[in-house]
Amino acid sequence: MLESYFKYPGVLRRMRRGPLADDIDRLAEELGRLGYTRATARRYLSLVATFSRYAQRMGVACPETLDVALMERFLTQMPTSAGTRSVARSALGHAIRRVARCHPTSVPPATPDDPNDRLLVAFRGYLRNVRGLQPRSCEGIVLVTRRFLRWCRSSRPEQALSELGAQDVLAFVTHLGATCATDGTRSAAVSHVRGFLRYLHGEGVLQDDLARLVPQVPIWRLAKVPGYLAWTDVRSVIDSIDDTTAVGKRDRALLLILATTGLRSQEVRRLELRDIRWRTGELYIRRIKTRRERVVPLLEEAGRALATYILSGRPPGAHQTVFVCHVPPVRPISFSSTVAAIVRRRLARCGLQAPRVGAHLLRHSIATRLVQQKRPIKEVADLLGHHSIDTTAIYVKVAVPQLEGMALPFPGATHE
Repeated sequence: MLESYFKYPGVLRRMRRGPLADDIDRLAEELGRLGYTRATARRYLSLVATFSRYAQRMGVACPETLDVALMERFLTQMPTSAGTRSVARSALGHAIRRVARCHPTSVPPATPDDPNDRLLVAFRGYLRNVRGLQPRSCEGIVLVTRRFLRWCRSSRPEQALSELGAQDVLAFVTHLGATCATDGTRSAAVSHVRGFLRYLHGEGVLQDDLARLVPQVPIWRLAKVPGYLAWTDVRSVIDSIDDTTAVGKRDRALLLILATTGLRSQEVRRLELRDIRWRTGELYIRRIKTRRERVVPLLEEAGRALATYILSGRPPGAHQTVFVCHVPPVRPISFSSTVAAIVRRRLARCGLQAPRVGAHLLRHSIATRLVQQKRPIKEVADLLGHHSIDTTAIYVKVAVPQLEGMALPFPGATHE
């Protein structure tokens, strides 16, 4: 299969050296089946062949002994740019996964053992099963918890976790405050530490409840005005998209859905074909953040753009999600950064800049527009999927004309 990408006999012989000599042809076939372009597949295969020859020089004779540690050492020693190393990491990921599938007896990925892994697994189960948190929320809390345990191990190497004291907790909170960039991240991290200490006390690891010693980080509700775009700017961004290409059809439909429904990034990424109710003009939003379903209206323009994308722009495939990545291999959009990159690229082409770019920028924009149109705050809350109207109240701050009409005259002031 390598002959489909390389034609010189010397190049083919060089690429079939090392422990991956018998797998690289099948890897080439797999890359073609996944839909990678010819140029990308050639680059991936060249990097995998270079790694195979490197492994041979390191004394590795069979693919069963390849592991992640060797791959990381190879990437570290590559005298190339960071961009090439990133591409090499993706290419070698395909090779390592193929080795794991085809050689079940291969050595598992070599990762350093964390002595706190068992505790973290139990804590993650507590967050998921007892507190009922979503997986992404659990991962964020466990990440801060892991940093806390590593700090304890490095700064108090001779001290067991059960011997943790108030001075240790205050020292870590001080360290945490210096490393967090904003008050929001600082407040969240401190809250995660407090929850973990409460868990340790409940499990009997800590005799005293040290959670009460963790100081509060003040975050004043409604202290800031959410960033948003004027509706004329939103309209100009959508109208500037060239919908003669498949990517243009996708981006136009995506931005129209975000701008007219206020969906969150995760909600629009998980939207499936069966969730579109064409006859009634509605979108069915499954339980994600708020753990409850809701239905939002699908306006005529957004529905027309969505139908155009699905019928003539969306790549064929077995995936049920509406919006997919068009760069091979075709796959669902898995990360919020991908949606943010689409919004950022479209804003940049119109010469617009915003301090915070992503799905939430358009979410804030539609909420602000509805409030400025004097729509009932309950309707705005229902569209955005807020449990409480208090969450939606922050958008009232941007309705300056309405607020000016409610302002009371100052006692004793003279009116000219």
